Amino acid sequence: MWNDVRTMNMITRVLLGVVVLALLHTGYRWLARQPMFDLKVVHVQGAHGKPLRYVSGAAVRSAALPRIRGNFFTVDLNAARAAFEAVPWVQRATVRREWPNRLVVSVDEYVALGTWGEQEGRLVSVDGIVFSANLDEAEEDGKLPALDGPDDSAREVAQRLGDLREWLAPLKLAPRSLSLSGRYAWTARLDNGIVLYLGRANDREALKARIDRFSSVYPQLAAALPGRIEAMDMRYPNGLALRRRASPAALPEKST
Repeated sequence: MWNDVRTMNMITRVLLGVVVLALLHTGYRWLARQPMFDLKVVHVQGAHGKPLRYVSGAAVRSAALPRIRGNFFTVDLNAARAAFEAVPWVQRATVRREWPNRLVVSVDEYVALGTWGEQEGRLVSVDGIVFSANLDEAEEDGKLPALDGPDDSAREVAQRLGDLREWLAPLKLAPRSLSLSGRYAWTARLDNGIVLYLGRANDREALKARIDRFSSVYPQLAAALPGRIEAMDMRYPNGLALRRRASPAALPEKST
């Protein structure tokens, strides 16, 4: 073998390659430990150029930085992203390195659609995701609708709230609350105080049919019983049941 020039050249090239790789690895480790690459700046910005309303850069940094380990070269970007997404109001975060010692964090905030359930601080987003945040911040622009349902129904409840807003808009009414029971029966309270029992509806069209029936009779009933309709039960296939108040009720404050 030692007289085979081709074999000797191949072995020499392999050994040189190993030496070069070892030198590069040693140099990288030495370079990565230099203080100039310690993370000194974390820049937090809204995703897609959007301004941040609830998330402040200072709050994000103070909450997430203690959970981030490493420097520019060694930081785990997936772990950093998870740390930033654990901050209230942060729905999604993307994290990238910026030479030589910066992290740039782009944040998508939750947009609150309503409160969720009875537990304080639980909200549901316009995407139908349940999250926790400060209720006072969420209601800066007005009281949010109260939503509720089984844990896996938040997306459906959020979608049906949007449908009810659209279907009731011609009557100048809006839902103040919407709930889905454990037996998947719908109940809504409107901003004029009327409770609508809508029952079990297997799909959007079945629910719309009951709202259409309500819309067809409501103007006449409201004119005949101004301020005295307490509840309307729309679960009957070809009719409805109405419960009246003893005296006209003051209109509740309308939601935004």
